[in-house]
Amino acid sequence: MALRYSANLTFLFVEVPFEKRIGAAAAAGFKHVECMFPYGWSAQFLRGELDGAGLRMELFNMYPGDFAAGDRGLLVDPRRRDEFHNALGRTLEYAHALDCPRVHAMVGNLPEGLARDAARASLVENLRYASPLAAQAGVTLTIEALNAGDFPYFFLCHSAEAFAILKEVGQANVKFQFDCYHLQISEGNLTQTFRAHVAEIGHVQIADVPGRHQPGTGEINTPFVLRAIEETGYEGFVGLEYIPHGHTDEALAWLPREARGAAR
Repeated sequence: MALRYSANLTFLFVEVPFEKRIGAAAAAGFKHVECMFPYGWSAQFLRGELDGAGLRMELFNMYPGDFAAGDRGLLVDPRRRDEFHNALGRTLEYAHALDCPRVHAMVGNLPEGLARDAARASLVENLRYASPLAAQAGVTLTIEALNAGDFPYFFLCHSAEAFAILKEVGQANVKFQFDCYHLQISEGNLTQTFRAHVAEIGHVQIADVPGRHQPGTGEINTPFVLRAIEETGYEGFVGLEYIPHGHTDEALAWLPREARGAAR
């Protein structure tokens, strides 16, 4: 059962403006794409571009607050609950308009002066609030652990804590986003962790370490990892969320064109 891949439009095809990357992804052979934040363009415009290119948006990030000022999500800060509720509404409107089935709910940085227990309680409460609303929209929410080297203030850095939080939340449409780049830096042991938790994983993203470039540029044995993921029967997508070393076309050479649009 072949893995399915989605091209991340925030990271790939940067040779052209974002609104042209949908067409570039289609020309490169992809049928599925993802991105970080689509909010700089109207959902109607993006849907038209996707439909015209025969692509589907598979994942994007929930509105994170003021990203330029350092915000990386709103869920762990109880003082920003109303802001999170508003962000969730806006996000689900985009998900509906784009027919996107997954949203990455960035959990956020640990607020200064707030105890971790209080931040975790806020995260669990907000995920429980968001889950039924997302379910009504046909959306699966994902949470992701980011490595502390690149994101020293981010609340969630290890998969074990993420899986414990998912168990506490207890909602079938709240899953883990398995980012090989971040997890390799934070803990390694990628394939064993994936095998043990495949039922709790809603999306995969790949990039090599160090540098966050394409597979084959660093220490991760990506073919081995992908084979292990495929052997589990994982039915989600593998997002190409890496910084091309060289032109995007060169950075895609590792993935045969016939595999880029694979579908079940």
